Amino acid sequence: MNDDQLIRYSRHILLPEIDVEGQEKLLAARALIIGAGGLGSPAALYLAAAGVGTLVLADGDTVDMTNLQRQILHRADTVGQPKVLSGQKALASMNPECVVVPLHERLDQARLEEEVAKADVVLDCCDNFATRHAVNRACVKFRKPLVSGAAIRFDGQVSVFDPRLDNAPCYHCLFPEGEDVEEVRCAVMGVFAPLTGIIGTLQAAEAMKLIIGCGESLAGRLLLLDGMSMRWRDVRVPRDPGCLVCGE
Repeated sequence: MNDDQLIRYSRHILLPEIDVEGQEKLLAARALIIGAGGLGSPAALYLAAAGVGTLVLADGDTVDMTNLQRQILHRADTVGQPKVLSGQKALASMNPECVVVPLHERLDQARLEEEVAKADVVLDCCDNFATRHAVNRACVKFRKPLVSGAAIRFDGQVSVFDPRLDNAPCYHCLFPEGEDVEEVRCAVMGVFAPLTGIIGTLQAAEAMKLIIGCGESLAGRLLLLDGMSMRWRDVRVPRDPGCLVCGE
């Protein structure tokens, strides 16, 4: 690190669990963020501020006025622009040293696998089960840790699926693809604005811990938040030995 970086990241370096070595890992890391909306916004902002060297933003959508209530990566003057370009501009103003790779597309399986293979950690910040399952399959295939978050109405959840660990479940173990799971969207059901910030920030924290190699991740645990009562629940999630994605 140069002198400016030592100053910028000094409050990280003061933490013995991070120190210079951990900060250098962040600077050298590549994080793939699927979705630059309510969850991807705070996750990307904190990862950029913390010094993650390369952020890949993947989102095929454009900024809409209705996004501005919670998607803090975007501004009124970027309405109509691709979210990844709006996000790139915001992240560059926060930390010019962070390399932001904007992918204005809905990644098909081949492109998704290509990006997952290059990433050190993947953050699932999307809003539909089809994409979540595709991301999970790619992460299992390439043994990449996946930080998954969701937020709707006043309810949020976050977990880590780390195929590098023995007996760790994957997303499919928790929500098997093809089962009758209700899919709800913010556009229909609404979402409490700060909730996306809480969950997205937790995703950033888990991603950074995975990169640095410190603390205990949420692998094998599902953290649930009831935003109305502001109560947390921590639920154990076992690996399904018969899982069609990660099972033996």
